[in-house]
Amino acid sequence: MTIVEIFLLAVSLCFDTLAVSLVGGACIPNMKMSQRLKILVSFGGVQALFTLIGWLLGSSVLDYISKFDHWIAFILLLYIGGKMIKEAFSKSDESESVDLLNTGKLLISSVATSIDALAVGVSLAMVDITNGRAYFTFAVIGLVTVASSEIGLRGGSRLASFIGTKANLLGGVILIGIGAKILLEHILS
Repeated sequence: MTIVEIFLLAVSLCFDTLAVSLVGGACIPNMKMSQRLKILVSFGGVQALFTLIGWLLGSSVLDYISKFDHWIAFILLLYIGGKMIKEAFSKSDESESVDLLNTGKLLISSVATSIDALAVGVSLAMVDITNGRAYFTFAVIGLVTVASSEIGLRGGSRLASFIGTKANLLGGVILIGIGAKILLEHILS
């Protein structure tokens, strides 16, 4: 994967976090710096950790599935991207359960917005990414997620209704595009 692809992957993974942070920022207008840092570290750390765990799980079974690993990566990314696109058109309101100052709810929100990263980590193992590139990818995913959380917290209620749905749609399209690229590269090689 190129650096551009890694960055696009990281951006596409953080749209759920952006949406939750926008809602959280709207609900908590005068947040202390310590509260903000706790939220940023939670979202970024869990996202990077789940990607790492997925990669480790995927790497452990890679020898057994190398003949069809590109199909698994494509199907996982298609599923995740499709789910994000579906969520972009759903009418659910996340704001009822988002209280990012509550540690329990913050951790639940961090895990819920990072489940996709677990599957992406498995997909990274399927494309046989090197250890160095993998750790670089986890760091980029964590840092981009921290940045998106900060943008969301600062953006608050003014941007929540505008960006939230479009962000999930864009993230879904990017993930499906990366999955299709992986599949085509293996089929055409």
